[in-house]
Amino acid sequence: YPSDFLMQKITEDNQIPVHLPVSLSLQYVAGLKGSALVEFFHGNIAEVENEELRHLLWSSVLFYKAPSVEVMACVLLSTKAIYFLLDDSFIHADEHQSDFWNKENSDCENSSFHLSCCFVLKLNDLQSVNVGLFDQYFRITGHSADQIVTCLTRDSYNTHTFIQQLMAVLSLLARTPSPEPVDKDFYSEFGSKNTGKMENYELIHSSRVKFIYPNEEEIGDLAFLVAEKMDGLTNLQSLNILLYVLAFQVNHVEGSAQNTSSLQPKTLILTSSDLFLFDEDYISYPLPEFAKEPPKRDKYQLADGRRIRDLDRVLMGYQTYPQALTFVFDDVQNQDLMQNLTLDHFGE
Repeated sequence: YPSDFLMQKITEDNQIPVHLPVSLSLQYVAGLKGSALVEFFHGNIAEVENEELRHLLWSSVLFYKAPSVEVMACVLLSTKAIYFLLDDSFIHADEHQSDFWNKENSDCENSSFHLSCCFVLKLNDLQSVNVGLFDQYFRITGHSADQIVTCLTRDSYNTHTFIQQLMAVLSLLARTPSPEPVDKDFYSEFGSKNTGKMENYELIHSSRVKFIYPNEEEIGDLAFLVAEKMDGLTNLQSLNILLYVLAFQVNHVEGSAQNTSSLQPKTLILTSSDLFLFDEDYISYPLPEFAKEPPKRDKYQLADGRRIRDLDRVLMGYQTYPQALTFVFDDVQNQDLMQNLTLDHFGE
């Protein structure tokens, strides 16, 4: 340790997504390569001398205690813990975080140092990992509300790679085996009421950490929710969700010195007839075991919805990933003007 393959891998992964702004301290981390990155980890982040860095991921993260603030983080997975090296703008973003973050270093703000907060979740505290729809994000859950973090990778490959690395690291943990299950008697076995609701697909790792994947019912629930938002749709059977992707809506900031734009996180859902943008709660669902009450907002809140029939053109940017798309819709006053004609001439 570290092997040449690991050095090459973490160097390749150490790239900040170009569309997200980060502080100078994280830009410094992103500039490190190979052995310098490993030395930085052991000198500044690692809590135990004999732990090994295994994986690096740049991702937006959300905390359960601060669900409205999405912040850029460098996620470092070692053989002992998961470290979230956070953009220092997060500490000042929400005034209610004073109990969540320890502000001992606030007097260093005007110095030449660039400080970052590092949130640590020890692998021994890890209880479950919830993987989002189509592997667009994953949520890590520990023992308390402070230990719930969602990584919004917006990329199925990055999610899959991190989960695989996490499983491999958890396999190295020496945990006491689970107690033997108590034999159920006849009455408790057959007397329990079956709710009829299928639970999410769970994989219980040998370290007793649960990996929870969404089942088909989540797509069905989402389709039902989308159908409610669509006018005049009577046949739910014909509604197919063709695409679910976590994206950003670009809002241009007018009057600024530079041609800047702000990015609003949105969930884009495409059906065979409509295009929807939802504000989704990525951190509160499914409810953690210690939650006393349901979240203040629904999991999906409709932000915008347009019919594909009204789509006039799609403008594509020529820059590399992430790709920018502009959808231009015709604002027809009487939307149902052409409906019968379309059905007559083209069938279903």
